[in-house]
Amino acid sequence: MAYCRLPNVEIAALCDVDESVLNQRLADAERITGKRPAAFTDFRKLLEDQSIDAVSIATPNHQHALQTIWACQAGKHVYVEKPCTHNMFECRQIAAAAGKYSRLVQDGSNSRSGVAVQEAVQQIRSGLIGDVYLARGLCFKWRDTIGRKPVEPVPPGVDYDLWLGPAPVGAFTRNRFHYNWHWFWEYGNGDLGNQGIHELDVARWGLGVTYPTKVTALGGHFLFDDDQETPNTMTALYEFDDRGRKKMMEFVVRHWISNHEAGIGEAPQGRGNPEAGIGEAPQGRGSSGTIGNVFYGSKGYLVVEGYSRYYSFLGREQQPGPALNKGGDNFANFIAALRSGKASDLNAPIDGGAVSCTLVHLANISYRLGRSINFDALSYTCPGDSEATRMFTRDYRAPFVVPMSV
Repeated sequence: MAYCRLPNVEIAALCDVDESVLNQRLADAERITGKRPAAFTDFRKLLEDQSIDAVSIATPNHQHALQTIWACQAGKHVYVEKPCTHNMFECRQIAAAAGKYSRLVQDGSNSRSGVAVQEAVQQIRSGLIGDVYLARGLCFKWRDTIGRKPVEPVPPGVDYDLWLGPAPVGAFTRNRFHYNWHWFWEYGNGDLGNQGIHELDVARWGLGVTYPTKVTALGGHFLFDDDQETPNTMTALYEFDDRGRKKMMEFVVRHWISNHEAGIGEAPQGRGNPEAGIGEAPQGRGSSGTIGNVFYGSKGYLVVEGYSRYYSFLGREQQPGPALNKGGDNFANFIAALRSGKASDLNAPIDGGAVSCTLVHLANISYRLGRSINFDALSYTCPGDSEATRMFTRDYRAPFVVPMSV
């Protein structure tokens, strides 16, 4: 509903395969704007409407790339939620489609429009914390067990075939449907590809790197006996070759009780800078939420908390340095770019989003194989590792096939 509140933006149509969700969103849009949008259950039918200039895709991960490609082919500009793809192959195809059809495609990496995060990256580039060698990404969120849900008939008003899309046919359960699909490999990418992709993107951005050369991921599904397939605890390590210099990234996912780090998620008495509003995160000291990044350099370290604040500590004495608390609006930036017609005005263009997305997929491949993998960006393979490279794509269910050539 974010678009409803933007000036001179009309929500022309809404699309959802679940009529109960669709009807609720139609009512919400009508309440906010005074106008009821057109309704669709099949995204392909919506794309036939020539009056629609752009689409915003917030479907399950396994639908993102194909729906974006369809939209580009139909002449629409696209905002696609993170992660923009479900696998490595789709990362190249989604970026290729945007280029081939000259469409503006914005990735849902909200941090890219955060004023404070933008400034933080500029500070790192300017040498505020010296020679940066390591970024640490944190995704600590309390997520309770999803339990076990039995197979049951598809609920009335749900087009399950459209919901499955590229995924293989499987029996319907509540755990494989709304939201909890995140925790199943056929549809989602675990929390690394859910909340974690935001912080992975910021970590890569701050380090100034593209593709990793080596990835190691360890973890498991701890604490709960339930239907979840993806790990709820994971540590991923990435090694980068930045023009002959090695850089590293650490990323940690935790779904239960955890400490905070570097002041992220703490109350004002934490390590933040109260004068800049830093450290006053709404969750308070007792919260489980620790979402952000820490960048380590030869002259200090810099912390990015969430989408809208950063602070720094300099020298061996770790004296407070520059800090800022100011967010932004990725949706508004997308609309502004549509009006200008300039891809350069996008804060989160899809080509960069697709590169960040590969960090999710490579770590998940390493985790699922139970070993480290090497990656070669030039050949876009794991050299000498056919088993890992085969996991770059999937068997698509016709007619929902991501094309080899867009």
